Amino acid sequence: MSTVVTDPLIGRLIDGRYEVRARLARGGMATVYRALDRRLDREVAVKVMHPHLAESEDFVTRFRREARAAARLSHPHVVAVHDQGLWQDSFYLTMEFVDGEDLRAVLRREGPLPLGRALAVTQAILDALAVAHRRGLVHRDVKPENVMLTRDGVVKVADFGLARAVSEATVASTGTLLGTVAYLAPELVTHGQASPASDVYATGILLHELLTGHQPFTSDIPINVAFQHVHSTVPPPSEELPWLPREVDDLLAAMTARDPAERLENGDAALARLRQVLAGLPEGLLERRAAASPAEIADGDTTTLDDRPSHGTVALPVGEVVTEEDVPPSRSRAPRVIVAVIALALALGAGWWFLLGPGSQVAVPPVVGLQEERAVEILSDAGLAVDVERANDDVVPAGEVVSSEPAAGEPVRRGGEVTVLVSEGILMLEVPTTVGLTREAASADLQTAGFPEPVVTEQYHQEVPAGVVISSSAAAGEVLPHLATIELTVSLGREPVDAADVTGLPLADARGALEGAGLVVATAEEYSNDVPEGAVITQDPPPGQLYRGDTVTVTVSLGRPFATVPSVFGLSRAAAIDTLESAGFVVKVESLWGGSLGMVRFQDPAGGQQARLGSTVTITVV
Repeated sequence: MSTVVTDPLIGRLIDGRYEVRARLARGGMATVYRALDRRLDREVAVKVMHPHLAESEDFVTRFRREARAAARLSHPHVVAVHDQGLWQDSFYLTMEFVDGEDLRAVLRREGPLPLGRALAVTQAILDALAVAHRRGLVHRDVKPENVMLTRDGVVKVADFGLARAVSEATVASTGTLLGTVAYLAPELVTHGQASPASDVYATGILLHELLTGHQPFTSDIPINVAFQHVHSTVPPPSEELPWLPREVDDLLAAMTARDPAERLENGDAALARLRQVLAGLPEGLLERRAAASPAEIADGDTTTLDDRPSHGTVALPVGEVVTEEDVPPSRSRAPRVIVAVIALALALGAGWWFLLGPGSQVAVPPVVGLQEERAVEILSDAGLAVDVERANDDVVPAGEVVSSEPAAGEPVRRGGEVTVLVSEGILMLEVPTTVGLTREAASADLQTAGFPEPVVTEQYHQEVPAGVVISSSAAAGEVLPHLATIELTVSLGREPVDAADVTGLPLADARGALEGAGLVVATAEEYSNDVPEGAVITQDPPPGQLYRGDTVTVTVSLGRPFATVPSVFGLSRAAAIDTLESAGFVVKVESLWGGSLGMVRFQDPAGGQQARLGSTVTITVV
């Protein structure tokens, strides 16, 4: 016959989207339902957290953070997280619905698994953990109940981050350490510090159970199991299975080393080691299994609720012993007294361990180089308070941790404070105005603003006075790293040049010489009896040092001036010559018919015409 479990949520609609159809399981922190996602028309699993957890602000913050991180995991061996929310004072997660059973049910039904199948299941678990560890996510509660097998035999790991959110909230509010004690890594017992290596440890314990059919450490008192994890080495499964190759023993030893520094550090490392071992095993050996029979399970009656009381998550208390079942009755009181004394001693020992002994100390986790949010998360996970200070750093990118005080590895009392210095990146400064200032003033302003002394280049400038900044490699108001070297161009004033003596030179030659020196040439003209036409008579300023761009005016000769030729027609030869020479002309005499009369009969140019002074006038004497 079947047992029907009634639940007030069955038939309800969560957040107007998820129609609850059946209850699948109920545990210490949540109830799991099968539901229909009406929006996407698909079956999902809805995990509804117990309402009391929502009263913890720590839990709310961590739940949302871990749910978001888990939702980013997409892998064939990870149960996908689709959504999260708050509904009627309870937080919920919607996840991929896995049509199958968990690994605990398989172990109850089949007992120890064949070597090949045990390694294959472990390989799938490590494959999922490797992906999570690469993204900075630690599972913290690896156990058979959190490993699902579909009807097709596909292995899927569930509850990434969920146990972490609940356990951290529990530690913060009650001072207890939450975890599945049978799979708890030693460092979680002593320091409460989870890491990828602690997931590897739990997976190693699970592999031992898959091979032998039982956990390596057992006791009716959970804290007894915890102390065995801390003080005892996990026995090699070959002690029970002599046929088991040494390579499998070595693999399990590497996964369950008590010191996390000696353990395979993360999912990737453990997965690589397992694949190496698996590749070297003969096929015939993979079918062998332990002779143990399956664990006793209930009869054929089925139920939609599985509480799993003997393998669930338990809290390890400080100063109190929790047992999973009552001590069986005996015929006398002596055994009970002995048990009580032992329990009291263990409780006192646990109290000393966690309050005054090594368990009260936490090794500061390494956070240098991590982003601030991740560093704070890791330190908080270790049970430490975090004080964040900020400073600029020329090397460490903004948002990354530069240092911690105390440094990584140093012991700090649980709940103590660690100061982390977070980089604000390289110091950026605003460039002050420098153009138009004197060289000294500009340099002083830049150094006052926090920049190094500028690099100065000097050059001549037509307009900017000597010693004044012409330009800067960085504009005023521009924001630059404080180590940036700013280049200033400072004026030397106007550039001196030599003005050559160009008097007597043709204008073209004079212009070329002066303009080639950077001078501007202006021209004037005048007649000159001495300087040939087109040549320079004078220059102003005179030859010597001038400044580039200065104007030099050159006076160019128009040659000799013009004058009116006097008429000498009819004059005697002597009179004509005297008249023309007195007027500034040169006289050429020609005779006609012997010139016996001595009288001027013709002249060229004729009288009254204009001719240059000094030019020749020809007269004809008859």
